[in-house]
Amino acid sequence: MFNKIKIMKRGHRKVAKSDADYAFVSPSRSSGSVSTSDVVVNHASRGGAVPNLHQPHHMISDAVPPPGSIENQPMFRDVAVTERQSLFMRKLQVCCFLFDFSDTLKIVREKEIKRQTLAELVDFIQAGSGKITESNQEEMIRMISINIFRCLPPASHENTGSENADPEEEDQYLDPSWPHLQLVYELLLRYVVSSDIDTKIAKRYIDHSFVLKLLDLFDSEDPREREYLKTILHRIYGKFMVHRPFIRKAINNILYRFVYETERFSGIGELLEIMGSIINGFALPMKEEHKLFLVRALIPLHKPKLVATYHHQLSYCITQFVEKDYKLADAVIRGLLKYWPVTNCQKEVLFLGELEEVLEATQAAAFQRCMVPLFRQIARCLNSSHFQVAERALFLWNNEHIVSLIAQNRGIILPIIFEALEKNIQSHWNQAVHGLTVNVRKLFLAMDAELFDECGRHYAQREVKTKELEEQREFTWQRLAAAAQGG
Repeated sequence: MFNKIKIMKRGHRKVAKSDADYAFVSPSRSSGSVSTSDVVVNHASRGGAVPNLHQPHHMISDAVPPPGSIENQPMFRDVAVTERQSLFMRKLQVCCFLFDFSDTLKIVREKEIKRQTLAELVDFIQAGSGKITESNQEEMIRMISINIFRCLPPASHENTGSENADPEEEDQYLDPSWPHLQLVYELLLRYVVSSDIDTKIAKRYIDHSFVLKLLDLFDSEDPREREYLKTILHRIYGKFMVHRPFIRKAINNILYRFVYETERFSGIGELLEIMGSIINGFALPMKEEHKLFLVRALIPLHKPKLVATYHHQLSYCITQFVEKDYKLADAVIRGLLKYWPVTNCQKEVLFLGELEEVLEATQAAAFQRCMVPLFRQIARCLNSSHFQVAERALFLWNNEHIVSLIAQNRGIILPIIFEALEKNIQSHWNQAVHGLTVNVRKLFLAMDAELFDECGRHYAQREVKTKELEEQREFTWQRLAAAAQGG
């Protein structure tokens, strides 16, 4: 998907709405510049006051930490079991310092100490070496929040000023602080999936504010970060049942904002992947709120020009709905027709692929309700001068279920597409399209020879009328031209 990998320096973009209770303090910052030093972050879910900088575990700064403030701590295995919780707290305090990764030669020792400390914390949680106290859980989530909840760098289109840039052609952004970020995300993941953690306690810290901030991070352009976020949010959804309605609503809001306002958000594909798994677990009969999500969010997601970047996940979600409740097929197909591309051929190919998946799960009653507008559109696709569009439309006849639906309703469908088939045979420039059209024509002839002949007669009559009108029009123009010359 991406042709290049590019490491960019950290910048700052506008803080998301859910970060309104963040406190960013930068004394050296002027109105025309951005500084990454002397930044103070207050975790939003822990009250609104600015942290006390005299407490080491609340101190974060991109500047070099005070001498001696970051030192190697003993290994967990080297201390008594009774001391491990206090050691855990000290290690958390070490990890609250942030560093500038734009210069790889700067404060290398301190960066390595933090990396090793994070790795030890991950191993401690993963090994289940002891139940973590409630206060340590709170401080761990605070440390994680300090590290991951940050201003994301400007998006590529913000740097270039090009709103119409194709994300697949843009350079891939990789966060230079990933050596630390990855371990922080791994620690959060291990905490969420740990069987030693009491969900009733954990939900005090993995709260709604925390979840909202995680969702904001899905806008990160680093695909590694989005992959971790996807896994973590999915696990949170599975473990914290109390958060499920809130998570669904929050994802809905992001999708609404993307469709109806911005059309810019890096993590749409990952969010749809999560939603695909959630939809798969919906109970029947399906709730009205779920059907509204399909109609108001998923179907309109076909409209943005960047649909190709997340179409695979979107198509899966749509198909899941139809497989769950076949009565929704009519609404889905009409929705596809509503947003059918007019000039974007690659997008048309995607739509035809999705249409085949939906039709495969469609029952006869739902098919009959939408088959007339559907096959009018398919007829237009059959005559497309772009051979991939015409070819993909003809491939629909390779699907046995779709052919059976067409056969049951051939009396309505064949008259709609007969002309398109004949025009392809007579004049389409692509040999593969010509060959496939001949095969579809033979299929209809085998289905109902009498109907086929009738359609042939009607087509011939229309052609004769069309030719007569053309001759009449040409004669009229010649007469007008002669009159003009004579005058």
